[in-house]
Amino acid sequence: MKPKVGTILTLEPSYSDSMEKYRCKVVEEKENLLYIDYPTDSITKRTVFLMEGAQLRASFVEDEKAAYAFQTEVLGRTKRQIPMIMLSFPKMEEVLKIQRREFVRVETPVDIAVEYQGDFSQFVAEDISAGGTAIILNNPVNFKEGDEIDLTVSLPFANGDVKYIQTKAMVTRFWEKDFIQIASVNFMETDDVDKQYIVRFCFERQLLKRKKEVE
Repeated sequence: MKPKVGTILTLEPSYSDSMEKYRCKVVEEKENLLYIDYPTDSITKRTVFLMEGAQLRASFVEDEKAAYAFQTEVLGRTKRQIPMIMLSFPKMEEVLKIQRREFVRVETPVDIAVEYQGDFSQFVAEDISAGGTAIILNNPVNFKEGDEIDLTVSLPFANGDVKYIQTKAMVTRFWEKDFIQIASVNFMETDDVDKQYIVRFCFERQLLKRKKEVE
């Protein structure tokens, strides 16, 4: 799905500690290019000047029914009737359909440290979303369903950065998959910045998975 002329895009820096979001409108489009008006900060409403080469995550809603996201790069500026910024547009198979609430669950190994009543254990999760994770229990644990645990989640990004998310979580259930015990947990008290890191990580892993599938 490609955004049409007039579509509102939300842009976010791909590899930055900034949690800024920008809004812009598609004013022209070609096969592998999008031309947008100058974006504005979603909070301050001030015009944002994007540097050439900046890596961004773009998302948009189609007919209020489905949301889509893709990775893009600022290619330059041009001026016709109005000043415009040129963005790259990827192959159609690299455009992801996303859940509107953004709690997309991605199956990918993630290192997680768990603390419960002074005991520390290291595990690997089999999937993660902004709302929770499923932890593979390769060792016995002393927590049970309904217990609150402290987590440190390691998120390795493609550019080499690693973000560590610390959050409390509620153990919701224990279950088995291929004779392996797994604990599902829901994140609690996760701040907005950390949630955005998880969303960004899930989006990046989805893109990597999609690229492998089409290679």
